[in-house]
Amino acid sequence: MEKEKLFQEFSSVTTDEWKEKIIKDLKGADYDRKLVWKTNNGFDLKPFYRNEDLKNLDYLNTLPGDFPFTRGNNAISKGWKVNQVIEVDSIEKANKKALEIRMKGVDSLTFNFKPKLRPSEKDIENLLENLRIDIIEVNFRCDFPSELIKIIDNLARKYNRNLDEIKGSVFCDPISVASVGGNVSKENIFSELENCLIKVNHLSNFHCLTIDGSIFHNSGSSTVSELAFTLAIAVEYLNHLTKKGFDIDNITPHIRFTFATGSSYFTEIAKFRALRYLWAKIVNEYGISESKFAQTYIHAVSSLRNKTIYDPYVNMLRTTTESMSAALGGADSITVLPFDIAKGENSELGIRIARNQQLLLKGESHFDKVNDAVAGSYYIENITNELIEKSWELFLQVDEKGGYLKSFENGFVTERIESEAAKLKTDIDTRRKSVLGTNQYPNNIEFINNFKNEVKVTDNKLALKPFRNSLDFENLRLRTDIFSQNSPRPKVWMFTYGNLTMRKARAQFSANFFGCAGYETMDNLGFETVDAGIEAAKTENPDIVVICSSDEEYKEIVLPIFKALKDKSIIVLAGYPKDIIEELKSNGFTNFVHVKTNALEELMRYQDELGVV
Repeated sequence: MEKEKLFQEFSSVTTDEWKEKIIKDLKGADYDRKLVWKTNNGFDLKPFYRNEDLKNLDYLNTLPGDFPFTRGNNAISKGWKVNQVIEVDSIEKANKKALEIRMKGVDSLTFNFKPKLRPSEKDIENLLENLRIDIIEVNFRCDFPSELIKIIDNLARKYNRNLDEIKGSVFCDPISVASVGGNVSKENIFSELENCLIKVNHLSNFHCLTIDGSIFHNSGSSTVSELAFTLAIAVEYLNHLTKKGFDIDNITPHIRFTFATGSSYFTEIAKFRALRYLWAKIVNEYGISESKFAQTYIHAVSSLRNKTIYDPYVNMLRTTTESMSAALGGADSITVLPFDIAKGENSELGIRIARNQQLLLKGESHFDKVNDAVAGSYYIENITNELIEKSWELFLQVDEKGGYLKSFENGFVTERIESEAAKLKTDIDTRRKSVLGTNQYPNNIEFINNFKNEVKVTDNKLALKPFRNSLDFENLRLRTDIFSQNSPRPKVWMFTYGNLTMRKARAQFSANFFGCAGYETMDNLGFETVDAGIEAAKTENPDIVVICSSDEEYKEIVLPIFKALKDKSIIVLAGYPKDIIEELKSNGFTNFVHVKTNALEELMRYQDELGVV
């Protein structure tokens, strides 16, 4: 018997009919400009997708656990491991911390050794005391990875642990270290990696080739560049190791990828799915004996580039969506950064919240119960496909240039990422891209003093430079906060007049605009006459007066206000009335704030004009 179809009494609607309805509702506004998202990845995203958009996606017929693993490595969801980083400067304290957080739900530990700290085998044994390394994942970041692998192997045998159950990693990725200006010998760039692979042979699930793709994201790259360059590094390693005689089946099980997860929610979900697809296709070309050797281990860590020092609690929202993206995208382990990490505080509150965010996603939202929950989403499937295609195009460009190392040495990698970072910076400076609490909607009662906000930059011109979205706006506002310790904070006063809707909208826009520089802003209910407003402005004597009204009323009121107050305050017009711009400029009026203003440049100019140093 044929199954009854739901809603069959309704006639089907074509894509063109949907689009016509949307255009009609836009009431003359441009469809592409208003609703089509121009991404920085070389493709546009439509406002809606339909089943017909899935027709040419070949991987949709696979299930979780099937090659090319777009939908995940496992047929049944195993969830992800909750990772937390422990800074090791004392073996005893680090062990105590590890035991404490293990009891609070953490099942993946990363021990980050301070530079020049070189513990003995006994030290590592004490570090791991009462920790079952065949149950909990243990990761190490240190300067002696191959030695540490040998120690882990020895300890596992000493305590009669099942070697196949030992899971974790040592950080070894000389190419990414060199890419950010690290001290790596060109002559011996692969030697430590080779030693690691030889020593890790008995630990079948322990990773010693940890390819760090987060360096690209945190330098301001697009998602396409992030994927393509990370895969290019991986292929550089595969080519070298297979030429040295290492079997591909013995290499891939010891590889893990680390990716930063940003706040572009759906794109970040698709990123992990695209990575698994591309990696499986690449590894398959090396002649793996079984499809399982094409599986990908992905470690996700919160983005550093979008974390702010002002309004830091917003960072909790950012890390929540980032964790959700990583979980839905199929990450195998996740590190959530503390909300106050941008200030270098790493407080106990920040660490606890970061840990509990993941536990809540598991225990209350059940994100670990369903494998590839986003499968079939028209939107995410199309983003996945676009990322696959565009990343593959860029990967092939790198390959044609001789691989990652040659592309990096000739400046191709750095130039592309710096260009993408510059575009991102322009979008932030002009507020086309919002950084909540920093370049939009600042918390005006928050003040920070005596904080050195800078990024360490290497002298190596080819090295990737760290990029943080909010840095320049933060320094702008810090300049005001420090200035206000000894002088009055600059005051911005709204001269509101006329049309109620326009004056309120422009006053709110202007208060938000100048609030980003840390200025005190004062709104007004609206003046009955221009003269009343002028007298009130003279009484208040603010540093900046912003005229807020409609374009029609500006024709009559701007010049009288300007002439009356220009010797006492900086006069600014909210908006850009094209019909009278030339007249205003010919009378010496030059200050305008509007949606197309480069906010950072303008606010820096006002800082200089007001003497805020």
